[in-house]
Amino acid sequence: MSIGSEARLSALDFVLDEQVRTSPGASAAQSSAENIAADLFGVVDVLDSSGALRRALVDPGTPDEARVGLVHGVLDGKVSAAAANVVAEAARVRWPGPGTLVAAIERQAVRAELLRANANNQLEETEDELFRFARLVQSNPGLRDALSDRAVPLEHRRQLVDDLLAGKATEATLTLAKRGVAARARTFDHTLEGYVTLAAEQKNRIIATVRVAKPLDSERIERLQSALSRQAGRPVFVQVIVDEHVLGGVRVELGDEVIEGTVAAKLESARRLFS
Repeated sequence: MSIGSEARLSALDFVLDEQVRTSPGASAAQSSAENIAADLFGVVDVLDSSGALRRALVDPGTPDEARVGLVHGVLDGKVSAAAANVVAEAARVRWPGPGTLVAAIERQAVRAELLRANANNQLEETEDELFRFARLVQSNPGLRDALSDRAVPLEHRRQLVDDLLAGKATEATLTLAKRGVAARARTFDHTLEGYVTLAAEQKNRIIATVRVAKPLDSERIERLQSALSRQAGRPVFVQVIVDEHVLGGVRVELGDEVIEGTVAAKLESARRLFS
């Protein structure tokens, strides 16, 4: 992602956070985030169905204030004022194309849902459930194909997610997993991983994916988490995956960095020395 793209998204993150923060009290903030999330997801659906509106909101030949006025003309009275304000600010920004605008608004809908989970003290639980479900789908070709087959109506695929998760996960997990089926730019499991990253950012931490040959006990996980947090300079949340391809040791994926300490990696290094 370019520096300009990051700056645009960060600015929009701030707008959403301010809209939620203006609600006094924890319960009000929770309700506000819930309403904003639902409204923003609704706006995304409307934009997906209207190419003309998408193009109008990113038309570089239209003055910024005119695009903002168009948003309010279309949305005021139909969605919450907070949601309309977020979309209006998104329309004020210059995006490379209609798709990036829609993706930016969807990002805020996801973040609003995660803010609601946080207000419910369920953010970490939601984060873990999304991660585990993404891994389940990734490891099950039949399920992965069923969720990604665009010949099957979207609602049928979302119903499959509902059947698998309803009553077994937080409301935020269920909502986001069902939204992730659309997989706008990536596969379903990668879409959920993106949601996990956004959840981690809510707590100013990063995700470390640790692949091991056998499960780690809680003490070893805590030691690893502490060591990685010191290395990263901020809190790290460890997600452990038991991987049959890991013969021994650990493989850590921390952002763009990979720390390879597996037996397979050491054997490969030895092989290269003697080749």
